[in-house]
Amino acid sequence: MFQFSRLEKSLRPILFYGNNPISLIGGALTSAAAFVLIGFWVVAFFGHSGSNNPYVGLVVDLFLPGLFVFGLILIPIGIWLRRKQLLALGPLPSVYPEIDLKDPVFRRGIEVVLAATFINFVILGTASYRGIAFMDSPNFCGQTCHVMAPQWTAYQVSPHSHVACVECHIGSGISPMIQAKVNGTKQLIEVTLGTYPMPIRASLALLRPARATCEECHSPTRFVGEKLLVETAFGDDEKNSLTKTVLVLHLGGVDSLSHLSGIHGHHLDHYEYVAADSTNQNIISVKQRNPDGSTTEYVSTDWKGPVTGVTRQMDCMDCHNQATHVFQTAQEAINDGMQNGSPNPTLPFIHKQGMALVQAQYSSQDEAAAKITSGLQDFYRTQYPGILTGQRGAVDDAAKTLVAIYKRNVYPNMKVTWGTYPNNIGHNNYPGCFRCHDGNHTSKDGKTISNDCALCHNLLAVEEANPKQLSDLGLQSQIP
Repeated sequence: MFQFSRLEKSLRPILFYGNNPISLIGGALTSAAAFVLIGFWVVAFFGHSGSNNPYVGLVVDLFLPGLFVFGLILIPIGIWLRRKQLLALGPLPSVYPEIDLKDPVFRRGIEVVLAATFINFVILGTASYRGIAFMDSPNFCGQTCHVMAPQWTAYQVSPHSHVACVECHIGSGISPMIQAKVNGTKQLIEVTLGTYPMPIRASLALLRPARATCEECHSPTRFVGEKLLVETAFGDDEKNSLTKTVLVLHLGGVDSLSHLSGIHGHHLDHYEYVAADSTNQNIISVKQRNPDGSTTEYVSTDWKGPVTGVTRQMDCMDCHNQATHVFQTAQEAINDGMQNGSPNPTLPFIHKQGMALVQAQYSSQDEAAAKITSGLQDFYRTQYPGILTGQRGAVDDAAKTLVAIYKRNVYPNMKVTWGTYPNNIGHNNYPGCFRCHDGNHTSKDGKTISNDCALCHNLLAVEEANPKQLSDLGLQSQIP
């Protein structure tokens, strides 16, 4: 009886002041959001959530929970404003309207309120968890923000498409998460105001070190030995002449006797450098740590100013800088497509025409799609009408592939074109290895970082139609 009396005294002013429009609207919003959230969760439980759509995730995991919390906040605000309003009109009531807890109807109502409070607590906790989980999902990172379209497209076709963005860009722990949310808020403001950079670049200085990302799955010390690499290319002649370059990469690493060898072995924790640009394409100084603990600094002879800038410890990302967000050159993309049968290599001059069409200037991807398709058809209509008539399907298929290649690598609205994002693996299309191994980085005692090709690979055949090495290995027929 005593407990009922205390509860009644506590509830009287709450119910009295809570009878106001703001609190009632808050209660309605909270109830509506709760019912919709529960409905979505039930549907999701049975596998029909459509959660691959990032905008559904925005509504279910961010907007509705926010509306739910907003409604809860309105309830005490309305009570406070109502009390303040009555206080301005005169003394507050000394006795509030009586509540009869013995009334079974009213008591049942109180039980419902208490049960609803508990349910709201569960909903808020679940919604908070789901909201954080959604913001850490690849869909949120890549699709919710339209300016990330180039990175999202590249991610989907990469070898790391099964690895969540946060695994590499944020990591575990409170500090990385807070830093990521602060950066995310800054980026949201930039997108809202239209002040975001174009193209968007990820600075290596802001990424987590390779020890905490790449080496969670890969160990450079285990990449010991050699790797046979075959590169296929097509010519610009009428027959799209096919050639192959065969080389053996000295991957190296650390062998069972702890000997360093090859590409990975000689770059493990031994170098730091200073670059003249934010993309680290112009390296002006390289400092090597020697076995005896001393260091040797190699400075580019092309650099005439003082060696100043941010010093970076070399790790996996300095060469594998596009391990996930890979943007091909036009040559690479078309050669890969032709090797897989589309564009069909039997179409005359398809390599030359394809290169010209995808590298032309277009104002948008839609314009590119229209002009690439019409351009290829016009070429065969005027130069090879028999091909267009007899192999129309192959021509149309080639056009679709060329459009896909363009849309995969070029985004005029984000100022992303061929070569915007250099790939530091190799040195054929970008400086890559030659950023250091150019023969120009020299120490004070006259030593120079070698540019001997045999350090990293041996060329067995260069642009040959039928390399004997592949025939000897029984691979010629397996590699078109």
